[in-house]
Amino acid sequence: MNTLKDTGIYLLGCLLGIAAGVLDVKVGDLLLTAIFVLVSTMTLGVLRPRRPWRWTLVVGVFVPIVQMLAYLLLTVKPYRAQIYESFLGFLTGIAGAFGGAVIRHAVDEIRK
Repeated sequence: MNTLKDTGIYLLGCLLGIAAGVLDVKVGDLLLTAIFVLVSTMTLGVLRPRRPWRWTLVVGVFVPIVQMLAYLLLTVKPYRAQIYESFLGFLTGIAGAFGGAVIRHAVDEIRK
């Protein structure tokens, strides 16, 4: 396993997760955040199809973290339902990561 390449992908995943969290705080639209998480994890799943569950964790964990930081540091005070909704990014993240891995494996099989 090439850890230098994986470091860059993990950094990209963290940046995408932070962007998803900021999107959730600024726009407040659960569907838009879920689609962003889906596309982000699908992209990471295509780039690194081994163990796609890790992309769900890397991207999805930042949505509730950014929500919490916005609550503590900014004047953004979400409702309790918004805090629970921030964890729903994990569901679309699972679909995106595994979908991206399946796409990558299918393309690899077609190339053979």
